[in-house]
Amino acid sequence: MSGAEVRHIPLEALHRELGAKFGPFAGYEMPIQYPAGLKAEHAATRERAGLFDVSHMGQLRIRAKDGSAATLARGLEAALPVDFDGWAPGLQKYSLLLNDAGGIEDDLMLVNLGDEVRMVVNAGNRDADFAALVAACPTLTIEWVDAALVALQGPAAEAVLAALDPAAASMTFMQARTLALDGAACFTTRSGYTGEDGYEISLPLEAAERVARRLLADPRVAPVGLGARDTLRLEAGLPLHGNDISPTVTPVEAGLAFAIPRSRRSGGGKAGGFPGAATILRQLVDGPPRRLVALVSSEPVPVRAHAAILDASDATVGEVTSGTVSPTLGRPVMLALLDAAALDGRALRAAVRDKRPALERVQTPFVPKRYKR
Repeated sequence: MSGAEVRHIPLEALHRELGAKFGPFAGYEMPIQYPAGLKAEHAATRERAGLFDVSHMGQLRIRAKDGSAATLARGLEAALPVDFDGWAPGLQKYSLLLNDAGGIEDDLMLVNLGDEVRMVVNAGNRDADFAALVAACPTLTIEWVDAALVALQGPAAEAVLAALDPAAASMTFMQARTLALDGAACFTTRSGYTGEDGYEISLPLEAAERVARRLLADPRVAPVGLGARDTLRLEAGLPLHGNDISPTVTPVEAGLAFAIPRSRRSGGGKAGGFPGAATILRQLVDGPPRRLVALVSSEPVPVRAHAAILDASDATVGEVTSGTVSPTLGRPVMLALLDAAALDGRALRAAVRDKRPALERVQTPFVPKRYKR
């Protein structure tokens, strides 16, 4: 895609009908917010249900060229830090596309379906991810799934979706199945990027608008844009690729070591063998030079990405990677990469123009997650 080319999502006309304010995001023209505004959309998702269009994300179908599940597993285990042993079909996992230095080229969602894997990649990385996977997996066939993708999130999401297909209610967090939604077969996972219970639903193009309208017709559902999606994910302490994680940040630095199965670590039955393994396995033992941490401030000064983190001597010891004033908590919350030496409990402040608001280190999530497990 050229720098001037802008991509459009299948449901753009519907969002314009709903009064969405659009803006560029990862090469796409995307709905950022609706007339109700970001705070109302954020609250609607926390209190009832929000419908997000995330069709800019890339959906992939991956199969072995010889049709073998064993070939599929071997191919992806060489490209990603995953282990197919014990991974039951129909379950979703979080994984990472890594470079040779251990940096995170992208974070991914994968569903094992036995003879194929469905994968969702981030919009800004979709073309690079596709090329990297094709190069790394010569025994596999990798193709785009041409479909819309929406996320129904919030405490009412189960009741809303079960009204269309009762099977939705029996799914638990990170399970996948195909639901029948208003006559359309829709591949669905019980997952999301808000910290709330909910679903991500792949909509066949010919049925996408019909199903989206059916969901929005439920009075419990509000359309929600990418603006509130960002505040919701930050309250949940979920990292954003390009901000909190990047090709120069390792999973250990980012607090994502849970995505490296024990079998792929030193001493495991499938230790190493994935890009960046040497760096990552070393950091798991020795510790990383910096860590992604959660910080809050009680002072009414918004702290945004790229603000420097200072210690008592005014030395720079880190940098904010994402920051907002939490709509739920009413105070600044942020993720920041902090030097390992500064994790000793020392006093920290942010540099925001001529202000130096004090920061407190806390654990994520800032707002409790409510997944159905």
